[in-house]
Amino acid sequence: MLGQPVTRELAKAGFELTLLARDTQKMRAIFPSGRIVEGDVLDPISLVTAMDGQDAVYINLQAPRGTSKSYPQPEREGINNIVDAATYGGIKRIAYLSSLVQRYNGTDGFHWWLFDMKKDAVKKIKSSGIPYTIFYASTFMENLDQLMMRGKKILLAGESKAPMYFIAGEDYGRQVARSFQLPGDEGREYIIQGTEAYNWDDAAGIFIDHYKKLPLKTMKAPLRMLKLAGWFSGKAQYGYKICMAMNNYPEKFEAEKTWNELGKPSITLAEYALRASAN
Repeated sequence: MLGQPVTRELAKAGFELTLLARDTQKMRAIFPSGRIVEGDVLDPISLVTAMDGQDAVYINLQAPRGTSKSYPQPEREGINNIVDAATYGGIKRIAYLSSLVQRYNGTDGFHWWLFDMKKDAVKKIKSSGIPYTIFYASTFMENLDQLMMRGKKILLAGESKAPMYFIAGEDYGRQVARSFQLPGDEGREYIIQGTEAYNWDDAAGIFIDHYKKLPLKTMKAPLRMLKLAGWFSGKAQYGYKICMAMNNYPEKFEAEKTWNELGKPSITLAEYALRASAN
């Protein structure tokens, strides 16, 4: 969802890329040019091989939906392996995509081990001694068509109280590329937000109004249904937790520094919907 637009923008900016992939044939079909290395963040040896001769590493990971805390996790064991391989390989900068909504942890009695893991990943990267760039992102527009669209419906859950500054992956990719062009070896942190703030209901409405490929409608379920289903399904529990946090986290605009240093996003949600329906 985000790896592709970021990779494209890095390539456009002139960077020589090495792509780590579990399935190299699938990766080659998406990116026919460039160096592709078979590997897995849970396989330390493959990371050492992938980082040989590289200058910087960009990390875009998340826990598989339906997973549990006890399983090996890309953003826990994987981050540890990446940092160790980067240290061994003399990597000059590590960039990592985190999230804004993880700040909701500890609010209103809410707690999720996955958000703890994201905070620990940042601590691990910062303590590595390698210059770092951490991106704390708001909500990506890609969620609407790539995760929430089912047939002719956009699936919503619960009451969406808090507006989010939606950003397109392409705009974020340009900011990532710009961050690697900045001089210096200090640590940097950026808030990643778009120019328009909507709750889920309003965002879905705008997307539906401008999506031309299919006539879409929203389908909304009470959050308590996901909570109940979470007792029996790991995916439902994941859905309940992430919807609970995103519906309630009181996001504020904080991206002025990011825009000044990395460029202001330009893609509106309406424009993104038109593009998505053309693909």
